[in-house]
Parts: sequence; C-alpha cells; structure tokens
Amino acid sequence: MTGSASELARRLGDQAEAVCREYLSNGHRSGNHWIVGDVCNTRGRSMHVRLEANTKGPAGKWVDEQSGEHGDLLDVIAHSCGLANFREVADEARRFLSMPRPQSPTSGGQRQPAAARGSPDAARRLFGMSQPIAGTLAERYLAGRGIRLAAHERTLRFHPGCYYRDLLTGETQNLPALIAAVTDRDGRITGLQRTWLAPDGNGKATLIDPRRSLGHLLGNAIWLGLDPGAEVPVMAAGEGFETMASLRTVMPTLPVAAATSANHLAGLSFPLGCRRLYIAADADAAGRHGIERLSRRAGKAGILALALRPQLGDFNDDLRYLGPAHLTAWLGDQLAAEDARRFLPSG
Repeated sequence: MTGSASELARRLGDQAEAVCREYLSNGHRSGNHWIVGDVCNTRGRSMHVRLEANTKGPAGKWVDEQSGEHGDLLDVIAHSCGLANFREVADEARRFLSMPRPQSPTSGGQRQPAAARGSPDAARRLFGMSQPIAGTLAERYLAGRGIRLAAHERTLRFHPGCYYRDLLTGETQNLPALIAAVTDRDGRITGLQRTWLAPDGNGKATLIDPRRSLGHLLGNAIWLGLDPGAEVPVMAAGEGFETMASLRTVMPTLPVAAATSANHLAGLSFPLGCRRLYIAADADAAGRHGIERLSRRAGKAGILALALRPQLGDFNDDLRYLGPAHLTAWLGDQLAAEDARRFLPSG
C-alpha cells in the first residue's frame, strides 16, 4: 500500500463508525465492532469491522468470517460504491473526510456534497446507497418475470425510495426501484439503469417512463457474469436487461451484456479474448440496425457474430409464456454445438 493510501486508511479508521454508518448502512454496532453481512453492505452478521484500536490491531480493519476476506475501510468504500481503481477510491475517501464527522442518522449529521446530476459519480453514489436484491421487491419483480439469477450477481441492487421526477409536470416522488449497474469491461461503474416498481413489486410502477438510465453508457453495459479483466471467449449481448437476464436464467454460466438501447448495443466494447458473440435479436428497425452495426464491428475484430432469435416478442416473453425448458430447447438449436454442451443444462 502506498503512503497516501496508508494515510487515508488511518484517517478513515479514526472515524470508523461514521464510515460504517455511511457505507455499511445495513449493519449495526455491537461492542467494539460494526456487524454486517459482507463488504458489499449485505444484511447479516458475517463481517466484523473494528471500530476502535486495541491490542488486536488498528481501527478500521475488518474480516468476513464466512468468506475469509479481510481488509481496511478503503476496501469497504471500493466495494460498496462499485469503484474499480485506487484513484476513484481515494477521491471518494477524501470527499468523505472533508466533511465534519457524520453523526448517527437521528442526530442530523451533514451529508456528502451532491454529485453532478446524471454523472458516473452520481450513478456510483446511488448504487452505493442501494442494497442487494435478496428478499426485496426487486427480487419479487424479477421472479414475476420468470427471471432467476444467482445471489452473486452484484450488478443488481434495490433502492426502497428512489427519486423520480415527471419530466412533463415536474412532480416528484420516491418509489422502490431495481438498480442495475452499467460497467465497463474492467467492472468499473460508469452509469446505471433504474426501473421503478409497483409498491408490491408486481410489475413496474404506473409511470409514463418507469425505466431511465444515467451516466456514461456508450461502450458499456449491464454485465451479468463478467469477471473483470478476464478473457471472455463466448458471450451474448442485446438491448434490454430483462431479455439478457432471461438468457442468463437458462444459461447461468454464459456472460451476457445488456446495452440498454440499440445505439449503445452497436457501440458495445468487446471483452478480452472474445471469439464468438451471440446477439439477441430485436424485431424493430432500430434493433435490427444496432445488431447489424455490432455484427460488422465484431467481424472487423475477428469475432464471429451469431443471432439468437426468440419465438415470441423477446426472450423474456419466451421464458414467461413458453417456459424455461422450451426456451432451453429452442436455444439449443441456435447455439454452436460446443456452446450448447457447455452452457445449456443437460437433459
């Protein structure tokens, strides 16, 4: 660790409880420790953060007894905010440390300065304030659409009261929302997509535009199953998150990317080592244009591009109305034989 990192970690340790209240808000204090599920702010009791220095070590050190992971409060900021490089982590730590010491939520402590609206920084802040989807309305919403994703899909979170502004009337309200991180190939959050939900999680909220994106999207995507920096020889890409999450539901080991729009799909950056790209087809003209442009770019990069076509409107319709077994069989006829054996469940 560099000297500047050591100094930042020490100063964060001096305010360990305040740091935990800000970045590990799903936990609580117990004696000399902050107790939480993990470094990504999941509810639970596995991770312990030392709040005051003692004979066992300095304040701010933590260990996850279940996973064996350990680190300091810079690691907490990096994971809870989805930051990939040290400069961003250090900038976020310095922003926090420039504030007066935060007090408990009931005592009216000051908050961090607002990030620029629509910026990647605003996206990272919102993602950091959200929680894992397990047991939330977001999980219920996805299940209602037939989408089942593994618990380790960390690009998805839930916010119980996400700000929404009607662009016509100017009226505002806070509604539950599914938060999907848009990242680059290295896993760095550059933007996100918000899907506002009905109060019971059964469908989207009754809004004119219940889904909006913010941040830097071009070249990036909502990635499911991407190991940042690793080679990805085979992948699938498409416009919509629910389309790609449906493919991921029946092919849980295949990395997939949802680009959020046809234009962004056309400009998607390819991961390292990509040799074969499956593109989820879209019936509208903009979708076809995006697929054609992406296919041409893939060809120039030496990547074989193959289309995957649904039977109904999109792959989420196929999953919901035809069922996962039918969708699996339908995809088996479109994948290369070696990919069908690798990614589709046997039988």
